[in-house]
Amino acid sequence: MRRLDVALGVRSYPIRIGPGLLGRPELFEPVLPGRHALLLSDSQVAPLYAERVLTALPARLQVRVHTIPAGEQHKTLASAESCFAALAELRASRDACVIALGGGVIGDLGGFVAACWMRGIRFLQLPTTLLAMVDSSVGGKTAVDLPQGKNLVGAFHQPSAVIADTDTLATLPPRELRAGLAEVVKYGAIFDAAFLDWLEANAQALLDGEAEVLSGAIERSCRFKAEVVARDETEQGERALLNLGHTFGHAIETEQGYGGLLHGEAVAVGMVLAARLSARLGLAPAADAERLVGLLARLGLPTRIPAGLDPAKLLAHMRLDKKNLSGRLRLILWRGAGQALIVPDVDEAAVLGLLRD
Repeated sequence: MRRLDVALGVRSYPIRIGPGLLGRPELFEPVLPGRHALLLSDSQVAPLYAERVLTALPARLQVRVHTIPAGEQHKTLASAESCFAALAELRASRDACVIALGGGVIGDLGGFVAACWMRGIRFLQLPTTLLAMVDSSVGGKTAVDLPQGKNLVGAFHQPSAVIADTDTLATLPPRELRAGLAEVVKYGAIFDAAFLDWLEANAQALLDGEAEVLSGAIERSCRFKAEVVARDETEQGERALLNLGHTFGHAIETEQGYGGLLHGEAVAVGMVLAARLSARLGLAPAADAERLVGLLARLGLPTRIPAGLDPAKLLAHMRLDKKNLSGRLRLILWRGAGQALIVPDVDEAAVLGLLRD
């Protein structure tokens, strides 16, 4: 088992990565002090892993299992309301806990529900997808989507622990695994060109799901994120760098009604757009953008905007992004591999020209 921690003072918490963790009671007992727990999952994950988690939870807990349909289109206020109703029926008090068993949708929704119930209760992240393990389960960003945009309603609410059982990746569809690899590539693109070298050298092993290579990628990604979150918990500065490609990617997801590209796939396209925009603006070498395209393509990820999307509508969605200030586009771009930067007041004409091309 690989161990690391997110250092946030009284809100610090452990991240544990390894096989067989969902069945280990000693990992759950210290972070579940109350009497009530809502085990939140979705229609795909619950049949696979809910029973395993239930058998590992403390016997004193009163647990209610609540499932929602799988898919980003169900990360909504309506789904949150159904969770609140389940907590009410459980008579959950302020020492209760929401246990989020699933991918990024379940983690984001579960954390949002926990942040709101009685003004904040504990929640536990049990990520079952690669994307959730390396990104959304760590850092305390919780949210639901609106038709107008992704993650617009949410809160910062740190989990009590992250328990990433890598055995769950064996049941992950190949497309979902590839989508998670986009977020792994993101860390190299932002912080560490040497990590991109490692990813290029191990691309096939990652696609083949080799356990030790995947675990290493997960740990390294979590360390990058944990260090940034410890320095900038609520994204007042440096943490915004973790959104490389996300402003473009979220716009694509929103315009597709959350039913087209997976989140990681949209982020892959978004990173390519950010890299190419950086080259057009004279911030970075064009060769670095093409290197990124090559790595993402090797990992089976899309690198172009899906056909049929209106560039003007994509730009309109980008204007509603949370990183913008005073109505001005504020994008995460780069100076080249491993050198991301925050660029305020980006010229909209340049962005629209890129989207059209």
